[in-house]
Amino acid sequence: MSDNLSPTVSGGGLYRRVWRWHFFAGLICLPLIFSLATTGALYLFHRQIDDLVYADLLLRSNADPAPALQSSVLIRNALLAHPGRPKSITLPDDPQHTAQVDVVSAGGVTLQVFVDPVTGVVAGAMDESQRLMTTIKHLHSLALVGDAGKAVIEIVAGWVVVLMLSGAYLWWPRGRRQGVLAIRDKAAGRVWWRDLHAVSGLYAGVVILFLALTGMPWSMFWGQQVNRLMSDHGLGVPDGMWRNVPKSTQPAAELGALPWNLEHQPVPASDPTAADPHAEHKAMAAKASAGKQYSAPDNPAAVGVDQAVATLRGIGLDAGYRLALPRDERGVYSAIRTPGQLDGQRVVHIDQYSGKVLMDIGAARFGPLGRVTEWGVSVHQGGEYGWPNLLLMLAGCVATMVLCVSGVVMWWRRRPSGRLAAPARRDGDRLARGVIAIAVCCGLFFPLLGASMLAVWLIDSLLALKTKYI
Repeated sequence: MSDNLSPTVSGGGLYRRVWRWHFFAGLICLPLIFSLATTGALYLFHRQIDDLVYADLLLRSNADPAPALQSSVLIRNALLAHPGRPKSITLPDDPQHTAQVDVVSAGGVTLQVFVDPVTGVVAGAMDESQRLMTTIKHLHSLALVGDAGKAVIEIVAGWVVVLMLSGAYLWWPRGRRQGVLAIRDKAAGRVWWRDLHAVSGLYAGVVILFLALTGMPWSMFWGQQVNRLMSDHGLGVPDGMWRNVPKSTQPAAELGALPWNLEHQPVPASDPTAADPHAEHKAMAAKASAGKQYSAPDNPAAVGVDQAVATLRGIGLDAGYRLALPRDERGVYSAIRTPGQLDGQRVVHIDQYSGKVLMDIGAARFGPLGRVTEWGVSVHQGGEYGWPNLLLMLAGCVATMVLCVSGVVMWWRRRPSGRLAAPARRDGDRLARGVIAIAVCCGLFFPLLGASMLAVWLIDSLLALKTKYI
């Protein structure tokens, strides 16, 4: 790591092997880690940035807390300005913000239409995919490349764990007193960068580990498998939540952002015959006569959005939620509130014909592992404990960027021109059994990480053989 290390420290076989793995882990993952830290830091403040960039759309010109218009009026005004199929309406939780009506245009584009909830005036609209924070979120999650992006995120998050554990081993003082807890007073050049790298990792390591581990729920393999395991054993979603409730084929993830525990759950189904035996035929007739996709406000057999909002108000859900409209004849009204704090999360499904509450799920009903996971996600996103939470996660992101930059500078200053200059491995260097056991456990717990670790080990071994026999 540093030119100032003693021969015993820097020359030990175990030290060299750990350093070599630390080096290759950083080399492979550093660009993505830097991108994750940068986009994550920005997305922590997505509400504040949105209000700044889109103030003319999101903020009301007159923030007087006057009574709001009915939701059906807001939807109608949005459709008059931007025709299409209404998808959802988001009711603000304060008098400063406008309501948002999502409208699917004839071309399949989802427009976010912003309406003053008091005056009903349409402030404007934007393409959902063109919103700045939507782009930042997609870059952070690599959603732009689909499932492959989720797999890469899972592998990189796993390697962040490897980097922090191996970095802690390399940082361990081993009798040194300088460059351990602070940058040396007279440090310069590569020594200064080495101290910056070590000290940043020391103070931010726990936060960075936390960010990596709590980012795993969104991963492709680990996240889905753990979610499914928790659902099958009642450890995440409430036990017995589907008792006497019909299921639809629609996955909850299609409703948009909602608690992670519910992302892989289906959505309940409405019963067209519950209030009117001919309701389903009326709905199909209305759809056929309109000659377009299903639209809940056009279904004469369904309860209106205003009645759904009144039902939600009656069970304590006044505002600050998104109400997804039924997508077809058996769809439901789905109210989703995700304020940032775990205890404020709530999802309510309402039968579109009878107006009956089919399912009301709050965080208090989650299983023990579900609550722990959701708490980790809330803290990861900076919403659980207000500004202290935001600033701590921001510090973790900034420290990650510092580690990336300082690591590159150290390597660049050390490498001979035109060479990779990876830490050398000598004959007889071996990883301790404890280190191997830790690596195996990490690989078994995070399978994609394990597969990538095995691939790196094979490549490293082949390179060593090639060097030996050339």
